[in-house]
Amino acid sequence: MAPKAVTVTSPAAFPATFPAVFVLLLLFAPSATAHDYSDALRKCILFFEGQRSGKLPADQRVKWRSHSALHDGASAGVDLTGGYYDAGDNIKFGFPMAFTTTMLAWSVIDFGKTMGSELGNAVRAVKWGTDYLLKATATNGVVYVQVGDAISDHNCWERPEDMDTLRTAYKIDRNHPGSDVAGETAAALAAASIVFRSRDPAYSRILLNRAVKVFRFADTYRGAYSNYLRSAVCPFYCDNNGYQDELLWAAAWLHKASRRRQYREYIIRNEVILRAGDTINEFGWDNKHAGINVLISKEVLMGKSPDLKSFQNNADAFICSLCPGTAHLQVQYSPGGLIFKAGGSNMQHVTSLSFLLLAYSNYLSHANHVVTCGSKSASPALLKNLARRQVNYILGDNPMKMSYMVGYGARYPQRIHHRGSSLPSVRAHPAHIGCKAGSRYFLSPDPNPNVLVGAVVGGPNTTDAFPDSRPFFQESEPTTYINAPLVGLLAYFAAHP
Repeated sequence: MAPKAVTVTSPAAFPATFPAVFVLLLLFAPSATAHDYSDALRKCILFFEGQRSGKLPADQRVKWRSHSALHDGASAGVDLTGGYYDAGDNIKFGFPMAFTTTMLAWSVIDFGKTMGSELGNAVRAVKWGTDYLLKATATNGVVYVQVGDAISDHNCWERPEDMDTLRTAYKIDRNHPGSDVAGETAAALAAASIVFRSRDPAYSRILLNRAVKVFRFADTYRGAYSNYLRSAVCPFYCDNNGYQDELLWAAAWLHKASRRRQYREYIIRNEVILRAGDTINEFGWDNKHAGINVLISKEVLMGKSPDLKSFQNNADAFICSLCPGTAHLQVQYSPGGLIFKAGGSNMQHVTSLSFLLLAYSNYLSHANHVVTCGSKSASPALLKNLARRQVNYILGDNPMKMSYMVGYGARYPQRIHHRGSSLPSVRAHPAHIGCKAGSRYFLSPDPNPNVLVGAVVGGPNTTDAFPDSRPFFQESEPTTYINAPLVGLLAYFAAHP
């Protein structure tokens, strides 16, 4: 199959033919639909159970899935079972899986109090990720960063329960460093340690101690993992942005989790060296700059770290880059009002950037602060409205009048680019379906037989058009890192409809 979309770091221009006033009206007009954010939250979290790899637990709620990849890591003499498939294929890519785990943890940290009965499921989703990351980092000086050969996997259309493609285990080590994926893994472990600090103190300590070791490895042995594993990870999850941002990102989370002064000093000492001010309007599995600035700014806004003021300045600039009607706008909006960045799988940008808008709006509110964008200002309420408009677009307030979350609303994608969803389940069809035998299901015009409830697809193109068709993977494929930030957004709006 075709490669995954990658983050594009050059800012898109505002469409010259589309007046900014129309965008403002679209973005801040009240929703025509009263959305059930609580229902969407439940489904958004449920999606992760459909992406599970390994032996499924007795309380597994997505019943059409079954055990898969039970021998992952065996070829390398290690146990790498578990974790998440990143999207509609059967590969476990460590870089986006770690980012997914970080964002699930951040969702719980900032918005767990408004998750209600779904909090337990959200915490379990975090733990499914961290249990795997602990396995992937069990050997000092080694991080396993991928399981499965992407080329052979993408040449097949197989259920994960059937897959007979290569399950090669790829690793980084001292001689073949990967500060990007190791840094993101350290960030995920550190963030998750906060989630479990009071829920399971012993597990929390394990996560934090491992995060410390993995960060030390990432910082000591520097390099981009795709320099050494290019044939395995590219063009799917190449490091196109450099590893420097992941080192700062990991240090920021370790400081938040441990309160150790060494990580604060690391951030101050390396702010310029590791280019904290670069591409401040990007945030995703490959680029952490906007996330770093927002995360660190919380302490600045609380009056605790005035020497980190430059990060707040960067965060303010990020906010201005997203606000229509200002001279600082650096992102494109579709005619229907959706944030749009080139490169495919656009909803990854929508949910990640919207999460930062909402998180920062809360930090601003607590500090009684607004963002100044030239002659205009952006209040916390404005940022919340902008984030809400993006969420509402996903849930159905859009020109197509459809929800881009599978199973939510009356109309949603039926033919998503997802192997397990599009092939008959093992329960319905116990016989093995081979590599090429699944092609007829991929090409079928019929709806997927298994509804992957909660999956948010890549979404419409720049004109708000959406082809509900499996071959259009950039639009029709769901990913874990689209859903993870959306968990926090939906939790907040469920409590503040």
